[in-house]
Amino acid sequence: MVILWALMAVVMIGAVLGPVVLRRRRGIRQVLPGTPEAADPAQYGFRPQETLDIRLPGPDQDLLDVLDVVQRSQDWRAASQLLAGTDKHGELRWQRVQAFAGAASLELQQRPGEGGRWLRDWRAQEPKDAGGAAVHAEFLVQQAWRSSTAGSDDFRIILEEARSAVGQAALLAPGDPVPYISELAVARGLGYSPQEFDQLWLKILDRAPAHMGAHLVALPYWSEKWHGSRKQSMEFAEAAAARAPGGSLLSALPLFSLYEHLPEVNLVRNFFQSQVFTRALEGAQFAAQSAREDDPVVPHVRHLLVFFLVSSERWGEAMHQLVRVDGYAGALPWTMSDDPAAQFAVYRALAVGGYEANGGSPATLRG
Repeated sequence: MVILWALMAVVMIGAVLGPVVLRRRRGIRQVLPGTPEAADPAQYGFRPQETLDIRLPGPDQDLLDVLDVVQRSQDWRAASQLLAGTDKHGELRWQRVQAFAGAASLELQQRPGEGGRWLRDWRAQEPKDAGGAAVHAEFLVQQAWRSSTAGSDDFRIILEEARSAVGQAALLAPGDPVPYISELAVARGLGYSPQEFDQLWLKILDRAPAHMGAHLVALPYWSEKWHGSRKQSMEFAEAAAARAPGGSLLSALPLFSLYEHLPEVNLVRNFFQSQVFTRALEGAQFAAQSAREDDPVVPHVRHLLVFFLVSSERWGEAMHQLVRVDGYAGALPWTMSDDPAAQFAVYRALAVGGYEANGGSPATLRG
């Protein structure tokens, strides 16, 4: 399949040359920037690669404003106020806790011993603040995965500390699923037994049975890479999709299960024409179309759709997803790369090139 060989080549050198492709009627190929016929993502209003925000999958201006204040002033109070005013049962609280924890973790990585001081002050000055406790627990989880090797002594020590922090956060916020969602990553890293995992999962279902974020964090546990199999992963995803209420994003979960097992599937045209792929893709497209436009998790689904739609050469459909998520690259699959913005830009350029190679233009996309 020509496009998949192109994807592999572009991903290898895209960060160096820039994701520029040539429009052709029979396909696309990479060219140097400045080539007259090169497809230009900027013509569609897409943001330059260097301005893509890798912290979030989609817009949350209140969060970005508060993050800016907190990181400039190193004062945690604005973060506490924002979380206190965020519905604890909704997806937005989970996403904001993740973002604050990730910001602190990255600060610490960039400035060892100094970065993330605002989070340490938050916990020291307001130890009973539920928001601070939830952010601290998630911070420890992210530190384990970011700063140590899975399975190492350091990794397990940090995750054990995270498990203790999760317990404290849960006590401070009865009914809040977010601390237990953080523990899902602890369960995967520490190798909870299926019975232990199920007990944890029931705590989340009791609090937020249709929480898409929780399902996204739980899914890898059941993958073949960790403690399950391709079959168990898809069964988990399909069961969630089957019980999804109207407007839920859970119908997209089987596509995430396929992504979890991409190294084990044969990426040829037959795969993209298979019933399992078609069903998962259609479920994700239906979920994205049916969800509220301001649903904070719908960008996660749209980003994965971009990846699969480009990979299967469905250029027009990919472009219609891109116009809804452009500007952000803080989601799977881009975050699996060392340079999420570059990875997103590669697929975006391929989508533009393929779209124009088949007669598309900015005018037809707007139409």
